[in-house]
Amino acid sequence: MASNVNPTVRRRRLGQELRRLRELKGMTAEEVAERLLVSQSKISRLENGRRSISPRDVRDLCGVYEVEDQRMVEGLMEMAKASRQQGWWHAFGDIPYSVYIGLETDAESLRVYEPQIVTGLLQTPTYAEASIRGGSPESSDAEIEKRVQVRLRRQERINAEKDPLRLWVVLDEASLRRVVGDNNVMREQLEHLNEMAQLPHITVQILPFDVGAHSALAGQYAILEFADAADSSVVYIEGVTSDLYLEKAPDVQKYSLMYEHLRAQALNPERSRQIIADIAKDYARGGGVS
Repeated sequence: MASNVNPTVRRRRLGQELRRLRELKGMTAEEVAERLLVSQSKISRLENGRRSISPRDVRDLCGVYEVEDQRMVEGLMEMAKASRQQGWWHAFGDIPYSVYIGLETDAESLRVYEPQIVTGLLQTPTYAEASIRGGSPESSDAEIEKRVQVRLRRQERINAEKDPLRLWVVLDEASLRRVVGDNNVMREQLEHLNEMAQLPHITVQILPFDVGAHSALAGQYAILEFADAADSSVVYIEGVTSDLYLEKAPDVQKYSLMYEHLRAQALNPERSRQIIADIAKDYARGGGVS
């Protein structure tokens, strides 16, 4: 396992291998849980990489699956040790979407639909602070500052000189016209958005109001794809108290098809940049949006 692979991805790969061993044995997660006297949810969380896994867990599971190759067992136990290391985001304390950050940090490409605000990877510091403060009115100034710093640190993936994250964003027109902060914050944000949209690895499209009903009326989602063939794509849906990660092929395929419909309905990148520039000028005049 390469040393630069982050712990979230290590856990995910290890979980996939453990699931493969269970399926080869012809056992259900419930049967494994009964054998080990643990909950079925623990087995599921270990297999989907949402829970830290210890070498002892690996040893016990390999025992249940009757893995005879000791080198394989030792290799999986080493993966478990490596998966317990901490990523950069752990330095900021408890981050509710830390699993997503780990996946995003290792992703090769990301497709995002945002219906309400400019997506986090393309936010300016002032816009990020205003959006976080508005969405978390009970948070302290220290907590808001921490979340802003995490958001800005995540942006290093799209600003990297080597192998930057390929980003495709479809923004609903509402995200441009919803005043987050004030007119100056919005002007600065939209000008920054247009600058980023001109980079070769970033594409921004605007979904105008006059499109009407569309395939993503249910709300925001993101599709993460990875360079390693062993890592399946993931659909991420952010929630208020918990997040949803979809990895089954039919689910990913459905959301990918939805995204293709969105891209077809949205304005092309050139027209999108023009709309963003026009609305930014409206904010610069101080009269709000037209």
